[in-house]
Amino acid sequence: MSELLTTEIENNVAVITLDDGKANALSFAMLEAINKALDDAMKHAQATVLMGRPGIMSGGFDLKVINGGNATEINRLVEQGARVLMRLYGYSQPLVVAATGHAVALGAFMLLTGDYRFGTRGDFKIGLNETAIGKVLPSFGIELANARLSPRYLTRSAISSELFDSEEAIDVGFLDQVSDEKDIRQKAIEKAEELSKLDAHAFSGNKSVFRQQTIERILGSLGR
Repeated sequence: MSELLTTEIENNVAVITLDDGKANALSFAMLEAINKALDDAMKHAQATVLMGRPGIMSGGFDLKVINGGNATEINRLVEQGARVLMRLYGYSQPLVVAATGHAVALGAFMLLTGDYRFGTRGDFKIGLNETAIGKVLPSFGIELANARLSPRYLTRSAISSELFDSEEAIDVGFLDQVSDEKDIRQKAIEKAEELSKLDAHAFSGNKSVFRQQTIERILGSLGR
């Protein structure tokens, strides 16, 4: 239990809900809390759902750090974020990510780590706004965008910072399915349960086959 998120176990599915009461900024504390929640999920569940609170998945990195001008702290936060994303991307259990609203920047990259991604129907925006705010995508962002986004939308999304509604985000590659807000949590749990019934060894092995080289390449580039 954390003041930044909650973890509940339902039908062998760990449901991790991010809720800092604001934009679910991925601060040092939030990233540490996610890591701890994933540790607990691995011990007590067979699949995991990662979701936000109603209205927002995450607005991305903690802007107090990113815009604070301290290069050491900025690099440390980006590196910690990259490590959490790579842990999610290589997570041995089935991982369902549910965007309960807006998912921008690192929040959108969290969607790209999931094995199945839900979005909430409504006036929400999903995408990569780095160019719009004057930032160059880090190496982990480039790798995830290339791996998961449709080539037809790569320029519009990763370079031109176009944001998409939930329905559009399916075609772009951020989401697999859209649900009404009242149903998204249950649908995410049901999909996680469905995936958990697959052979666990084969699921983990095949995920590693497709993703481990990318993960090792990104982790190996950190701190340089």
